[in-house]
Formats: sequence, C-alpha cells, structure tokens
Amino acid sequence: MAITRLGGATAITGTIPQGNIANASLGAVTALPGAIATGKVLQVVQGSTSTQVAVTAGNSADTGLTAAITPSATSSKILVICTHGLFTKTAATTYCSLSLLRGSTGIYTIGNAFYSTSDGELRLPTVEISYLDSPSSTSSVTYKTAIVCPGGSSGTIYSQYQNQPSVIQLIEIGA
Repeated sequence: MAITRLGGATAITGTIPQGNIANASLGAVTALPGAIATGKVLQVVQGSTSTQVAVTAGNSADTGLTAAITPSATSSKILVICTHGLFTKTAATTYCSLSLLRGSTGIYTIGNAFYSTSDGELRLPTVEISYLDSPSSTSSVTYKTAIVCPGGSSGTIYSQYQNQPSVIQLIEIGA
C-alpha cells in the first residue's frame, strides 16, 4: 500500500509492506468468508401500465400490469416487486384479491386486499407485492397481476383508476 504525507516543508512517500496491513484492509481481501451468500443481481426488467381496468363483483380480470424476463440459469431466482393502485367507488360492499401470476399460474395472492363498505368510497393508493420466485427455467417467463372479485360482493374495483400508474419490477438473482 502506497502512502504519501502532504503538508509542511517535507513530504514523505513510500510503501507499507503487505505484512503490516491488517486483514480488514480492502487491499488484503481476496475472497468473502464462506458463510456470506454470494448471489448477485444479474438483470432488472420493469413494466408499467396506466390503463384503467374495471372489475365487477363475481368477475376477475388481468390488470394490464405485465413484464417478461429470460433467466440466465435454471438456478436463478426472480424477485418480483409490484406497486399497484386500486380504487373503489361504490354504494355497496366490495372486496377483492390481488394475484400475482407466472404465465397463467397463480403464485401469490393477497386475499381481501381491498374492502369497502356501503358507507361510501375507500381508496387504497397502493397495494404492494414482493415475492421471490424460482421459475427453474431459461425460457422467457411472464409475470402479471389480476384482480379477483368473488361472488357475494357487489360494486366495482378499479385498477389504475383515472390512469394512475402501476409498476412491476423483475430482478434476476444469480445463485
């Protein structure tokens, strides 16, 4: 490690022998200890939509929020992060679930993510999903969200109400 002392009338320069540098020095670190995970971010994909979608009671619909990623190895994990805007304006009881899908397969659901009573309207500015998936594939994988409003509720749920954006991020983590 080189050292230089500046100031005064004299400057000191020289090299400190490697043996005199503590292991905590960055110059001496050659590998991480075995107990530290070495996964790293390999790629990031983002999708967004601001197209309003309405879902009525007893129905389900894709929200239009989607993104695709092609993992570089079957051992990679995909961290999915969604930020969703939902809104209800109804004079009836409305509740729904927000589902995350890989292709057409549901992999995570927030049950009763949204609920409104006959008192009027209730708005949730965002519903967030974070999910670590193991698709075990090197083919393109598409993730999307859907709203499910079961029978027994009434009224309408809106996604991206008045064109407010929703965002999905896919982060590939290497093994």
